[in-house]
Amino acid sequence: MSGSGTTADDDPPLQTAVWRLRSRACWTDAAALLEPHAATDPAAALQRTALLTERCLYTAEGWTDAEDALRNAEALAHDDAERGAAACERGHLAYASTLLGVRDRADEASVALSRAAALLSPAAAGRPLLDFRRGLIAQNIADSPQSARAAYRRAHAGATAQEDELLLSFTWRHLASLALREGELAEARHGFTESLRIREELGYLVGTAPALMSLADAETEPEAARLRAEAGRLFRLLGGVPTWLAPQLEPAVPHPGRPLDDAAGAWRVR
Repeated sequence: MSGSGTTADDDPPLQTAVWRLRSRACWTDAAALLEPHAATDPAAALQRTALLTERCLYTAEGWTDAEDALRNAEALAHDDAERGAAACERGHLAYASTLLGVRDRADEASVALSRAAALLSPAAAGRPLLDFRRGLIAQNIADSPQSARAAYRRAHAGATAQEDELLLSFTWRHLASLALREGELAEARHGFTESLRIREELGYLVGTAPALMSLADAETEPEAARLRAEAGRLFRLLGGVPTWLAPQLEPAVPHPGRPLDDAAGAWRVR
């Protein structure tokens, strides 16, 4: 799931409601709206899986629900496109589990995403999201920034062609994180600014605090302090979500998962 939910005038009411709940960190409520359809509709089952996986990534909770939803989506898939999309979701859930230190499923993540790549045609709608997730594996598990950059650039080009604004906010942010790592401050600042702009325009509230924190790292004081303060306000507004921002915003709050060995900080990679 990337940017499929919006609040455009021509969106179906169900998708508009799902997007509004998702963007405010109400993944369980959004998934409940899809549950009646997910029993028989492969697309709804896949979207419900993506919602519950995102909940895991942002809260480090709900793993069983996500696994159950994923198995249902895999069972309903009946062609290569649907099987490839389900494999992409399996790879993402395994990646989240590995990243947060719940269970090391790095091999499963890589195998699932490779299977998705074999099933999805180069022109498939889900290909940019797959490329982005392969970039995450390369950056945060394989520690291969060059491979990650190539994957993010493919994802960025695909998201641009498909006008997937939310996915673009992620590709901008992760390309910027690689630029920051290499000391390219102007490039990093531009990418983080674009990511933040898109998320604010879409109303993706749950993703705005991380975008603010990323941009703060590329800014100088006092602007950096202002951005972090705004991120803290949004973090508290959402009841402490995303949980992995807690060590940066509220040092007394313990992190629920294993922090990464990345000097850039665990929160910056999502």
